[in-house]
Formats: sequence, structure tokens, C-alpha cells
Amino acid sequence: MNNHYYTQNPDVLHDKKTWSFELLNQSFQFVTDNGVFSKHTVDFGSRTMIECFETDQLPKGKILDLGCGYGPIGLALAKKYSNRNVDMVDVNELAMALARENAGLNQIENVQIFASDGYEHVTDQYAAIVTNPPVRAGKSVVDRFITSANDHLINNGTLWVVLQKKQGAPSAKKLMTQTFGNCEVVQRNKGYYILKSVKEIDS
Repeated sequence: MNNHYYTQNPDVLHDKKTWSFELLNQSFQFVTDNGVFSKHTVDFGSRTMIECFETDQLPKGKILDLGCGYGPIGLALAKKYSNRNVDMVDVNELAMALARENAGLNQIENVQIFASDGYEHVTDQYAAIVTNPPVRAGKSVVDRFITSANDHLINNGTLWVVLQKKQGAPSAKKLMTQTFGNCEVVQRNKGYYILKSVKEIDS
């Protein structure tokens, strides 16, 4: 049965639910369903990422939410930074449909939501890429999210990754340092690491 949240068309019995959640002092409505990650609440890793993310040092440009699921990170950032456009991608068609529904539900228009397996259909370059990567899809997928980010960031753009220590945050930090020449642990909270790398000019 093909029912993992990181597959293209999860084979699920639908059980849609709508619930409210507060992010960045804004109230959001989310519709979720079976076959998506963390369907009952915005997971702690995503919440921590949303709270840590800031644009003070960012160049002008769009934000990419890579592996966006039903959309909490991308939609929260799009609502807060309404002067920036946010692209949201996921391999999971069901998640994409929910993300579109949630964008409409929360009247967020500065988003573009489209299906992509990692960076497969991503053609732009971004001021920031944020990801809560699909750990269960395997280390090679998570590593590709990191190593291919460089090609999709503008100079001084940043990659933000949230991972639990037990799910490979230390090795991701090492890989980000190898890829970008730098990696900062922005926050550690309950075993979750928020990691940030900057694409330095000529890296």
C-alpha cells in the first residue's frame, strides 16, 4: 500500500479535518487529511522553524518551502512577509491540493504551489529555502535537499533546515558546512536543531 506522505499519490481513505492554529500571532485555519505529515497539529519542528526564521539579512527575492506538506511553514511566512512571494513544493499531490486549499482558506495570495520531487521542477533562484525534510524518505533524499540548494539560492541567500538530533541533525550540519563553507545552529529546542547556511559569493 502506497500511503507514505512522501509519495506522489498516497493511497488513503480520506478523512479531512479542519482546525485552527496560531502561528506568529496570527490565527490560521488548516485542512488536513490522511496521507500527510502531522495532520492533527503543526509539528514542533515546523513551529520552531517558523519562529526562528527572519529576513533581516536576506537579499531581495522569493522564498522556497521545499517539501511543504499541507503548507504551515510556507503559508505562515507568506502571511508575515507579504512583500515576498513564496513558492511551495512537495512530491505529494494530496499535500499540494491541501496546501492550495489552505492558502485560499487563509486568504494568502503571494504563494505559488506546485508539485516537485525535491528540486525537480524548481527553476528559480531564491533568497531563502526553508525545509522540514521528509526524514522517512531516507538520508539520500534529505542530503539532496541540502546539496542541491546551492544551485537554487541567489548570492547571500540562506538555506534553513530543521532536523532532530536523533534524525541526523549533526551529520546534516557537517554536510551543510561542506556544501556552503558555513553552517550556524540558530536554535536547539527539545532535540530539534534549526540549521542555517549562507550561500557566499563564488561558493
